[in-house]
Amino acid sequence: MGASVEQALEQLKSSGVRMTPQRHAILGFLMNSMTHPTADEIYKALSPDFPSMSVATIYNNLRLFVEAGLVRELTYGDDSSRFDANLSDHYHAICKVCGEIVDFDYPPLMEVERAASRETGFRVEGHRMEIYGVCTSCRAAVPHS
Repeated sequence: MGASVEQALEQLKSSGVRMTPQRHAILGFLMNSMTHPTADEIYKALSPDFPSMSVATIYNNLRLFVEAGLVRELTYGDDSSRFDANLSDHYHAICKVCGEIVDFDYPPLMEVERAASRETGFRVEGHRMEIYGVCTSCRAAVPHS
């Protein structure tokens, strides 16, 4: 994981973005997180090390990372945005009870993009698929679900 954080930082520097310790920490946290955290969760995790950092700083830097193509913003209805630094082609299974998001790969779905491009003439730039259900922890907590 360390190498990809460094590659991301180099990409930002080459586009003229100054790398602050806060930016380094936010990006590192995201790239090592499997939980698709919200800005508030990132703030709670990093504020002990950066007491002067505000939630606004987190939001501003997340926007910067999203615009630079380093991070994906995941919006789910009324829930606040979650952020994902895994930019590989992957999908999300989302628990309707606790909100846990789990990544999974399913390469055959890339054929959907090719078919869409053939049928419509679009230059396809991506797609998103989400699976909804109840995670194993929540199922274990509620009998017969």
